[in-house]
Amino acid sequence: MLTNKDLADILACPQCKGDLTLTEKGDGLSCMHCMLTYPIKDDIPIMIIEEATPIRK
Repeated sequence: MLTNKDLADILACPQCKGDLTLTEKGDGLSCMHCMLTYPIKDDIPIMIIEEATPIRK
């Protein structure tokens, strides 16, 4: 079974196709180019742009 870290390594941002990184809490995958975080719910990444939340600096 893949871990969330493994998912971050093989998945790409659906908006820009860029790299994703796992959030500190492990509850999402972040794209620093688009400044979006895609949630992980029940160990399933929700890779829908409309479901992503903006990253605040």
